[in-house]
Amino acid sequence: MSLTHAGLSGRLSSLLGGLRARLGGADAAGSGSLPVRDYVNVSAASPSRVMGFDQPLVWVTIALLLAGLIMVYSATIALPDSPRFANYTPHHFFSRHLLSIVMAVSVAAVVTQVPMATWERVAPWLFIASLVLLILVLIPHVGKVVYGARRWLPLGVMNFQPSELAKLAIVLYASDYMVRKMDVKERFFRAVAPMAVAVGVVGLLLLAEPDMGAFMVIATIAMSILFLGGVNGRMFFLITAVLLGAFALMVTLSPWRRERIFAYLDPWSEKNALGKAYQLTHSLIAFGRGEVFGEGLGSSLEKLHYLPEAHTDFLLAVIGEELGFVGVAIVILAFFWMVVRLFNIGRQAIALDRVFSGLVAQGVAVWMGGQGFINMGVNLGVLPTKGLTLPLMSFGGSAILLNCVALAICLRVDIENRQLMRGGRA
Repeated sequence: MSLTHAGLSGRLSSLLGGLRARLGGADAAGSGSLPVRDYVNVSAASPSRVMGFDQPLVWVTIALLLAGLIMVYSATIALPDSPRFANYTPHHFFSRHLLSIVMAVSVAAVVTQVPMATWERVAPWLFIASLVLLILVLIPHVGKVVYGARRWLPLGVMNFQPSELAKLAIVLYASDYMVRKMDVKERFFRAVAPMAVAVGVVGLLLLAEPDMGAFMVIATIAMSILFLGGVNGRMFFLITAVLLGAFALMVTLSPWRRERIFAYLDPWSEKNALGKAYQLTHSLIAFGRGEVFGEGLGSSLEKLHYLPEAHTDFLLAVIGEELGFVGVAIVILAFFWMVVRLFNIGRQAIALDRVFSGLVAQGVAVWMGGQGFINMGVNLGVLPTKGLTLPLMSFGGSAILLNCVALAICLRVDIENRQLMRGGRA
């Protein structure tokens, strides 16, 4: 009886040993084999982890880029009929936008190869570089003026907008700052005040262009990263109150901003409909014409020189007119899914004790979600008119480039998360 029991035990041990060898062979040369249950959990509960990167995030990003390309082409094909664009071909904006997307995707592919440790080291220097460019764009004959705003640096291939780089720089700098100040995050003057000064300097430079919309996005990003990093709740609400007070003061002291607010509150009055609320009223007309399923791709009337900047700030209105409520809802759902996914990537990184990477991913989520919300709100008449583009979709070379770079950094965060969860190194 004892011999039979010993024989069965030996066979069972050999079978378990073979199973371990099969399951653990792939990692035998790496960091050592894990328990059998860990391999079963990884393969059964989370099958997506065997992939090297987040494929759904990549496909949603590509879908938004391609949808933006199609809608930019639809919104600009008739622009050469206007005297202002008489020297342009019908395909000019389409070609420029396509070139921007190709450049952005190419740069993003390279960025995914850069370790997060490198971004953490260069974060302060990138922030300083963005400040230098924000100063440079204000110099006469250096910065390009469009509609009275000096926001662009002409680079030949594209007009580069330093405020777009500042958004990425503040994400990286604020995340690195919170990691360095983690031990004093409960103390206002040591944790919050220096960051407030940095955001204030950026704000002064942006308001000098002027570009209040970009300042709002950057302030929101910085505040969100401070909050997600664990800053005391009372300090957070105090800073929020100060910022809201500052924005209210800027509107009160600026006659043209004040007029824009009044026009937003009563857009259909004769004075406002032909003045400050002209874009808003025609945007609402576009949505009204689109109804549920839209007038059909290419069939917008508002883009025929009625709705100014239809290919940049008001691209969503063209989508609403041509593709209707269904098209707008799909765009909103795509952005919502992307923001949730980026927050999940960030939360996963923090759970793996990679606080900088986690805050970066969540900061980019706030950037994409916040700017997208403001643009959509402006198009739908929920918010006062503000010159902010729809991320990944509106026409604009530097915006597309920095949006793709930011998402590529988040993809790198996800790649390193997966490497760590498989027992490797980030």
